[in-house]
Parts: sequence; C-alpha cells; structure tokens
Amino acid sequence: WITGAGNPDCKICIFLGRAIELENDSQPRHARHSMVLVPMDTPGLKVVRPLKALGFEDPPHGHCELDFDNVRVPAENILLGHGRGFEIAQARLGPGRIHHCMRLIGMAERALELAIGRAEARIAFGKPLSAQGTVQQSIAASRIEIEQARLLTLHCAQKIDELGAKAARNEIAMIKVTAPSMAQAVIDRCMQIHGAKGLSADVPLAHMFMWARALRLADGPDEVHAMSIAKAELKAHRSRSPSHL
Repeated sequence: WITGAGNPDCKICIFLGRAIELENDSQPRHARHSMVLVPMDTPGLKVVRPLKALGFEDPPHGHCELDFDNVRVPAENILLGHGRGFEIAQARLGPGRIHHCMRLIGMAERALELAIGRAEARIAFGKPLSAQGTVQQSIAASRIEIEQARLLTLHCAQKIDELGAKAARNEIAMIKVTAPSMAQAVIDRCMQIHGAKGLSADVPLAHMFMWARALRLADGPDEVHAMSIAKAELKAHRSRSPSHL
C-alpha cells in the first residue's frame, strides 16, 4: 500500500526494512530498521497494480502494490546509517500528522457548510430540514466536535512551535486519534442530512468520508496512538507516585 507510487513524477522510493545484521537481542527493537533510497527504475522493482480505497481511485497519485524481487542498490543509498529507520520516520511523521489533522478539520468544516445549505433548502413534512429537531442536534453536535478538535490541534501546534515535536509527541498522538474520528462522525451526519444525494458524486461527502476513514489507519492506527498516550499517562503517574503498588 504505497502512497504516490502511481504518480508519473515519482522517480524514487524510500524503502524501510529490517536489517539482518541488526537482528540480535542486544539491539533495541526500534533500532533494527533502515531506510534505503531505491530508484523506481531499478531492476526487480515492479509496480504491480493500483489499489482503491473504499472503492475510490486517486489518480495519478494513488496507492499501489509494489513488488521487490532481488532489488540491489549501492550501500551509500542507506539514509543516515544502519538501524536509524524508525528515527527518521518519527522525525518526519510527527509534524506530518498535524497536517493531516488540519486538513481533516477543514473537510469537516466544509461538510457541515454543505449540510447546512442542504438543510435550509430541503423541505420535508412541510418545513425545512433545518427546522427539524434531529437535524439541529446533528448540526450542533458537529460544530461542538469540530471546535474541540480544532482547539486540541492548535494547542498541539503551539507546543510544537515552542518546545519541538518530540516534546509534543503526546499531543500529536491525541490529535491523530481525535481528528479523523471527529471528521468521520461529522461527515457521516452531513451525508445523512443530504439523504441519497450524500452518497453520490454530486457532492464531495463520500470522498471526504473515505479519506477520514483512511486516516484512522494512515501514519499509525488509532489503537497504536491510544496505547502510546496511555503509556505516557501511566509513566507520569508512576513517577509521581513511586509507592503506587
């Protein structure tokens, strides 16, 4: 599931793999992977097929299945050095996750705007949908959830600016769990307000929903981020209460 591999401008990929020479118990588990630059025209590297996400394609960028069959590149193509793959990944993924969350908030905002327009224009049972109590509840819940995610993301961004991504890793994990789930819930309500039109390509809601759902997996699934948050909370509690047992 390699993002961007289908783009005709993609000339090189970054391969993350476990280094055989680092497979021993004395090496920390997070220091056993390396990143290697592999040109896309290297013999043995094949783009097998484009993949769809919930039925959607994303040309020309897309997601593709790649096959590496006895691919060989020079040793100097290793980035930073053996065993530093996770280090590189975390340095790039941390700040990158906040960008995902910003886009998700924007998507949710746009979805709510479309839903309100639909609710004002659509008449059901003799009055606009916007006059229906259940629709008002959906609009209110969506606004509350968007603002909650926005404030948490702003807090995270401020901490990154002031202290750096490493110090803000817990906040980054929090927004990475919060924003996709928020967007998914908001967009789902907005699709419901649109009725069957919300499932069609006449409005962008179905495509937005796909991306919100996909981002609960991209850059780490919700469960992994939640586990990281819980571990940090437990560690902080134990450092304050050494006699907790």
